[in-house]
Amino acid sequence: MYFCFMRSLTIIFDFYLNSSIHVALAVYALTWITLNNFGIAYDENILYFNFFATITGYNFVKYFGLAKFHHRSLASWLKVIQIFSFVCFLAFGYYAFKLEIKTLLWIGGFGLITFLYAIPFLPKHLFLDKQQNLRSISGLKIYVIALVWSGVTVLLPLINNDFSFNYDVGITFLQRFLFVIALMLPFEIRDMKYDSLKLSTIPQQIGITRTKIIGLLVLMVFFLLEYLKDYITYQKILVQLIVTVVTLLSVLLAFKNQRKYYSAFWVEGIPIFWLALLILFS
Repeated sequence: MYFCFMRSLTIIFDFYLNSSIHVALAVYALTWITLNNFGIAYDENILYFNFFATITGYNFVKYFGLAKFHHRSLASWLKVIQIFSFVCFLAFGYYAFKLEIKTLLWIGGFGLITFLYAIPFLPKHLFLDKQQNLRSISGLKIYVIALVWSGVTVLLPLINNDFSFNYDVGITFLQRFLFVIALMLPFEIRDMKYDSLKLSTIPQQIGITRTKIIGLLVLMVFFLLEYLKDYITYQKILVQLIVTVVTLLSVLLAFKNQRKYYSAFWVEGIPIFWLALLILFS
């Protein structure tokens, strides 16, 4: 009985990760953090839009034959995940209709980047493998993802709430960009054994040790930028420090042969932890 119960929990947990619910919650958390930092009330429409759009987008990239499966056992769940993704796509469309027109225009731009990131469209001679998309261009992957995440979680909630862009918005966008880059480094280290050498990821170019040093420097800038904002509080500085330290530890403890859930759950969950801290200290 206990074995069956634990097996059921493992199956549910794996579905939670493989169907991109966890990464969608991370995007949801970062969006809510932006609203919180700029004193904007809970915006259900943009928060739920980002949540369902993330599931739709990530599953589109992962399960339409455009990315390699890292685990063959995933194939048995593919149809279930596709059905789940379709339901999320309908919810994504519903909340899209509730957003401001100007927000939708910006979404179109980020959506185009995501589309080009996944769809083959570039000349084959640029690659060692058969993929012909933005994610295959040498060294570009991490920056494309950081740009889209920063735009979706910082700019979209502000645009949808008619918040005028100012100096603090620019600093926050840069911080979010750096944070996502640091957050992705454990994934880059993990995927060294899967990624084509043509991708020229940061660990492939400079090695794991230097990648961790880059992570340290990026996170130092991420934290220190908080002091350049016009509006800061001791609570936000403390939260920023804790998040910086936790993210740094996740980078320093990352290895090529890491545990199954290390990056996919623990590292990906840091934005959720960040939101919980903000709520706790508010």
